[in-house]
Amino acid sequence: MMKQLLCFLPWLLLSLLVMTEARFVVEKNSLSVTSPETIKGTHDSAIGNFGIPQYGGSMAGTVVYPRENHKSCKEFSDFSISFKSQPGALPIFLLVDRGDCFFALKVWNAQKAGASAVLVADNVDEPLITMDTPEEDVASAKYIENITIPSALVTKGFGEKLKKAISGGDMVNLNLDWREAVPHPDDRVEYELWTNSNDECGVKCDMLMEFVKDFKGAAQILEKGGFTQFRPHYITWYCPHTFTLSRQCKSQCINKGRYCAPDPEQDFSSGYDGKDVVVENLRQLCVYKVANETGKPWVWWDYVTDFQIRCPMKEKKYNKDCADSVIKSLGIDSRKLDKCMGDPDADMDNPVLKEEQDAQVGKGSRGDVTILPTLVVNNRQYRGKLEKSAVLKALCSGFEETTEPAICLSTEVESNECLDNNGGCWQDKSANITACKDTFRGRVCECPTVDGVRFKGDGYSHCEPSGPGRCTINNGGCWHEERDGHAFSACVDKDIVKCQCPPGFKGDGIKKCEDINECKEKKACQCPECSCKNTWGSFECSCSGDLLYMRDHDTCISKTGAQVRSAWAAVWLIMLSLGLAAGGAYLVYKYRLRQYMDSEIRAIMAQYMPLDSQPEVQNHVNDERA
Repeated sequence: MMKQLLCFLPWLLLSLLVMTEARFVVEKNSLSVTSPETIKGTHDSAIGNFGIPQYGGSMAGTVVYPRENHKSCKEFSDFSISFKSQPGALPIFLLVDRGDCFFALKVWNAQKAGASAVLVADNVDEPLITMDTPEEDVASAKYIENITIPSALVTKGFGEKLKKAISGGDMVNLNLDWREAVPHPDDRVEYELWTNSNDECGVKCDMLMEFVKDFKGAAQILEKGGFTQFRPHYITWYCPHTFTLSRQCKSQCINKGRYCAPDPEQDFSSGYDGKDVVVENLRQLCVYKVANETGKPWVWWDYVTDFQIRCPMKEKKYNKDCADSVIKSLGIDSRKLDKCMGDPDADMDNPVLKEEQDAQVGKGSRGDVTILPTLVVNNRQYRGKLEKSAVLKALCSGFEETTEPAICLSTEVESNECLDNNGGCWQDKSANITACKDTFRGRVCECPTVDGVRFKGDGYSHCEPSGPGRCTINNGGCWHEERDGHAFSACVDKDIVKCQCPPGFKGDGIKKCEDINECKEKKACQCPECSCKNTWGSFECSCSGDLLYMRDHDTCISKTGAQVRSAWAAVWLIMLSLGLAAGGAYLVYKYRLRQYMDSEIRAIMAQYMPLDSQPEVQNHVNDERA
């Protein structure tokens, strides 16, 4: 026992030293009471460091204080109590008292009973603190990783007001708001992960390693797209000057006690030493720096995940040789890496690790980093479960609204509010179209675009298709009917006239279009010899005897007359064609005759008056006289 105490004495002294100078910042979210009027207003609450806070969104619910098991240290099923909200009712926020058991256990018991969120009322008049997870063992790890509901700590005074209002019969409704929990000033998010290369530190290390593997893909997409700026950090301690020559400091520190890490197995006589962890932490920092200089900072995620898989402590591969093989496989410049790491045995500061120690001190709105792992988003410490979808939601809430990348609108970070009553938005069940859209900030009611056709409306009670192609979507919301193999539609593919009954029908064009009985209303087939028969969307008109019906003139004529007229029409057509042909032939004849006459005249004239373009004809008569 004395040996173990001596082993940990330097770290106890160091912890006391850190605590005297540390500055802790409690990450808060806004809590606003909407009823009753007596306690209506906005209050602060401290976000629990487990579960999944709804970063970027808000949540409304009704507060309930249990009639038994006030501290939620036991399962509510033992008391036959359930907090599952009824269909159509607001979610239930369970108010419990602090004390007697871990914060996380209180929330876990409430979640199993159906609560949607938990408020823990402090039992001491003090400033708000962060509800953290216990020192994990196997038993607590099982329920901590399964907590999915948000939780928050409220002050003792505010908790008493809530309980008084509930006991008085008032319905206490409130909103939990995480929209300002992470600043979102622009279209780029800056975040950092305080981590450790040690894979033998228990459940938290296992959780951290699993998160890095799962989040790698999303992190690299964001980084390659220029949407985020990520930087890894590693916590290091220094050995108090009095103990720098002790065996403990020599085995746990490098650079003569300046940079230290606890022994992985908490046993100084076997296994790996703390200085092995410090050296690997330094190597991983330098991998990031070298990769960042080449414009590929995301290579850090590849190295860390590959090192975890290929070089675990359990298999005794946590060493330089294994690290070098990973570095070579990723094409990282080993010479630049060695230069960055420097000499761990030198009695001097290491610039990389010195920068890490300085960064541990809180600045601005961010407190000191003393817990591993710690995620900081836009200079605010993340509170909640270190899990891919939860962290991605926190990162997405850090973007200025409307600038979020596509990955933030994926199913991984949806709030799934549309599953309950369609989120209160408009929908067309027959066409399976809805205006409800799940996002990481919560659901929005926005008229959709379907197959290139844009819907217009408020998104809540009304959406209708508009523009070209609108009739292809559920017939544009207009009347339509199919009968005897013929389809009739009142949809007009123009914005000016939206729904108009087709010819042969009358009505509003939206709900109904009735067939017009042309025969009964005497709109057609009114000649004495006509016989009218109404059909769907049209009519049929026939004439008695040998008469033929002419629809354009609404009259009947004899078939003989019609035949004579057709014959004369054919004769006139033939004569007209012959006349046109004769005229055309005459014009061709005149044109050819004129061309022939022109060529003859030019030939005669050329014999007596040669043209300039022709060579002069030699006079042989003059040659003979000479």
